[in-house]
Amino acid sequence: MQQYRITGCAVVYDDAQRILLKKDPERGWELPGGHVTSHEPIPDAVIREVKEETGIEIELSKFCGISQNVRDHVCHTFWLANAVGGAFATGEESLEVGFFTIDEAMGIIGREDFREELRKCLDDQAHPFYMVFD
Repeated sequence: MQQYRITGCAVVYDDAQRILLKKDPERGWELPGGHVTSHEPIPDAVIREVKEETGIEIELSKFCGISQNVRDHVCHTFWLANAVGGAFATGEESLEVGFFTIDEAMGIIGREDFREELRKCLDDQAHPFYMVFD
């Protein structure tokens, strides 16, 4: 029986209320985040992954919800956060990094499931949300 993996992703706002995205070499533009390691609290993983992938330091402000990818055995957790420091950095997992308006972000995120997760995160009335993808 395959175990589920857990990830943590963040909608990170800058002072101009733009959101942070990174460009993955395979998936394209997406929210920053990644896998939770053994014995690591999920919020700590989100902070660590955002810093590793984008160079931006964050402070989490709110839990938004969970999406479950049944086929790939992954549960994604989503959080709101504010940028509090750091500078853009790219790497193997992030070809490009930047802050974008919500309209710009929705226009460059190619995957519909990623756009739907972002819409749910931006809708305070939907928190906490639970979504399932096959």
